[in-house]
Amino acid sequence: RRRWRDVVMVFGLSDRTGAPAAYLVVGLGNPGEEFEGTRHNLGFEAVSLLATRHGGKLKAGKERAKSCEVRIGGALIALAQPQTFMNLSGESVRMLVKRHGIAVPDRVVVVYDELDLPSGRVKVKHGGGSAGHNGVKSVQAHLGSPGFVRVRIGVGKPPGSQKGLDFVLKRPGKQERVVLDVAVEIAADAVESILSAGIERAMNTYNTEPAATP
Repeated sequence: RRRWRDVVMVFGLSDRTGAPAAYLVVGLGNPGEEFEGTRHNLGFEAVSLLATRHGGKLKAGKERAKSCEVRIGGALIALAQPQTFMNLSGESVRMLVKRHGIAVPDRVVVVYDELDLPSGRVKVKHGGGSAGHNGVKSVQAHLGSPGFVRVRIGVGKPPGSQKGLDFVLKRPGKQERVVLDVAVEIAADAVESILSAGIERAMNTYNTEPAATP
């Protein structure tokens, strides 16, 4: 019962006076120069690329995020990078949903790094669990629903006994960086496909594609 009330609070109310955004696209990552280029910031990179492609400029706002609104395929789309640090991403996403008038969970698209996919592999998923990703776990908790769309960018498993968190907070080597740059482009393409053709079409297209290569 408490969870359903939370969903109604987030998706049923809005301070917005103008037309709502059709989608909110959120890239997960950590703010600060020390985290730039790390595997954990691939979501940030995909949203930055989308902003560049569509003439947007991400700016800090009261929702504890850098965000902007752009037109993609004629639809008004909100792009955002939470500045709360990864584990608290949901706090920002909750405020962004209210600000941009998002009415249902499947109009939220979250882009992030995924240990359970090979490096360079991109997959689209609707709903599901967090697979141990603390940023996704936070978004799910604050929205009160797992029903948002995920665009996952594979980074692969850490080598040897290295812990997953240590692995994703490191910058990849030059060869892997080239692969991940391609994967970020593919992830941005996948988001655009979701926005223009729908979730099912995007899953059919991108979930059968091989991993990115240099």
